[in-house]
Amino acid sequence: MSALRAIRSYLELVRFSHTLFALPFAFASMLIAAHGLPPWPTIALIVAAMVTARSCAMALNRLVDADLDARNPRTSLRHIPAGTLHRGPVTVFAVLCGAAFVAITWFLHENRLPFMLSPVVIAVFVLYPFTKRFTSLTHVVLGVALGLAPVGAWVAVLGRFDVAPVVFGAAVACWVAGFDVIYATMDEAFDREAGLHSLVVTLGPKGALVAARLLHVATLGLLVVLGLVEPLLGLFWFVGLALIAGLLVYEHAIILRYPDDRRRVNMAFFHVNAVVSLAVLVFSALDVFVPRG
Repeated sequence: MSALRAIRSYLELVRFSHTLFALPFAFASMLIAAHGLPPWPTIALIVAAMVTARSCAMALNRLVDADLDARNPRTSLRHIPAGTLHRGPVTVFAVLCGAAFVAITWFLHENRLPFMLSPVVIAVFVLYPFTKRFTSLTHVVLGVALGLAPVGAWVAVLGRFDVAPVVFGAAVACWVAGFDVIYATMDEAFDREAGLHSLVVTLGPKGALVAARLLHVATLGLLVVLGLVEPLLGLFWFVGLALIAGLLVYEHAIILRYPDDRRRVNMAFFHVNAVVSLAVLVFSALDVFVPRG
């Protein structure tokens, strides 16, 4: 395999394009914590930590689920089942990404709190792929994994926890859990046959979609709370929340109208949610950088 083709395969393996889901939340939290742009080395380290952490998490997920992916028609062409990439090199890749993430956290803040917390992050990444084997709350664990992004960025800038990043992280966790429930509807038949757990299996598709709606209502509620507890957020933030609410309503309308259309489910999963995450970044940045009258 040529070097260029190998790089492309690993980028596809970790779904690098899906970094859009978590990185804007980390950036938004970073800007709020710093009341603007932190020093450029801090920004570069946060980006590097995000990329290596997410790459480690996705590679671990693909390794743990390789046998299941091979049996599921929807995922049978993923890299490991298809033989494009092999377990050994992917294992090395995951370990190197995880080690790089931990090393980067040493430099994120002088009090070393990010470094001390890095094993907790890795533990969540290791836990998540196994959760579908024993709990229907697997979606929530995935949400927690992505919800660490704004918390981690805040700690990287200020070296401490505050109420705002915890609320922010909880909002991201509910948002991710909600759209992951929607995505899981595509695998209901396989998950039941394989004995896997999800809210779709436990509640049925209709009940699971109700749960997804409730999770997204909780997301909006937590984002409102964030706007109230963080003094830096104001008019732009709440205008952005109105847009985000409309996007989430649109997402659920798509699913309700076309529940069996995989293409539309994918559109709701990726396109709509990518816009949601970018909206959070744009409208928080406006409140940070635009002077108030």
